Amino acid sequence: MAFAGRFLSLAGLLATTPAIAAGPPVKVGVLQSLTGTMAISEVTVKNAELLAIAEINAKGGVLGRQIQAVVEDGASDPATFAQKAGKLIQQGGVVTVFGGWTSASRKAMLPVFQRNASLLWYPVQFEGNECSPNIIYTGAQPNQQIVPALTWATAKGHKKYFLIGSDYVFPRTANLILKKRIAAGKMTVAGEDYVPLGGTEFSAVIAKLRAAKPDIVFSTLNGDSNVAFFKQMAAAGLTSAKLPVMSFSIAEQEAQAMGPALVNGSYAVWNYFQSIQTPENKAFVAAYKAKFGAKAAITDPMVHGYVNVWLWKAAVEKAGSFDPARVRKAAVTLAAIPSPMGPVKLAPNQSLVQRAYVGQLQPDGQFKIVSQSPGMIAPEPYDALAFPGKSCKPA
Repeated sequence: MAFAGRFLSLAGLLATTPAIAAGPPVKVGVLQSLTGTMAISEVTVKNAELLAIAEINAKGGVLGRQIQAVVEDGASDPATFAQKAGKLIQQGGVVTVFGGWTSASRKAMLPVFQRNASLLWYPVQFEGNECSPNIIYTGAQPNQQIVPALTWATAKGHKKYFLIGSDYVFPRTANLILKKRIAAGKMTVAGEDYVPLGGTEFSAVIAKLRAAKPDIVFSTLNGDSNVAFFKQMAAAGLTSAKLPVMSFSIAEQEAQAMGPALVNGSYAVWNYFQSIQTPENKAFVAAYKAKFGAKAAITDPMVHGYVNVWLWKAAVEKAGSFDPARVRKAAVTLAAIPSPMGPVKLAPNQSLVQRAYVGQLQPDGQFKIVSQSPGMIAPEPYDALAFPGKSCKPA
């Protein structure tokens, strides 16, 4: 059965859909970085979002209407993301927007969605500390990626951690959470360093790594900075066998672009890996490769972007409306939906309930899953140790 069919066969979901006459296409925004330092990661998220739209249209669309994607380039620049979000809503006539990657881009867009009472579907892991009614957060919250990574590393006996990241809000907040938890576990932060987003000079960082002698590196580097980091690590003789690296922004696509040999043996934590062996995932991977090429790699943010479109469709049909406020309220009451990452549903705080996986990169650029959370993890936007007393009120 095709994956699209699995969505459409949900018992009871479509039964609640009111009969609405077919009308003109309904416009949605697709806003990702198609150029700049983040294009290495975001172009394929755009592809996955367009694949979902094409599949839904082939099955009759939403409320009897075809979906028309209006694609814009955020150009790896937060100000551009904000400008393009406004353009999509105010001039493009879109009813919702799928997109964003960096937290800097999301934070730049948030006031735009608030002013226009619109809704953004955000597909990427982030630092938490945010809970807006104008954003559906399906990427990992800290307790669904960062904390499971530390739990795994601690179980492996690692006690000295070096934290390296791009210099913006996600890496700095992620590392604040990690430092609190490392201290609580009576372990050591051997070093902490940041480079500008898109930075390519790591000689000073590598010198610090040699001096600190950590057990493992936790990397929140984003975009094509990862290419330079791993190349310079390899040139310095710091291979994964000598110094393991746990990355939070490298997935299959980035490994393919960098060359799997460069990152072979390194680790990552995501809520999805292409190597998951389920009928739903196999069908999705086959559909994506059929459209975008047999050598295409599939990543966690791509799948979240894809699932976001299907979740929006289900919420629209439950609400019987494209109105963002009504769609938002319907979204958090949906039953679990089958997906390439397994059954997923939104919690009342508009974030996704999902499982965490630890993967180790193999020579073919795929991840071998070496550990997974014992169950589905409810999203917690505010880390209890780093931000005690803060919580996210349900939408």
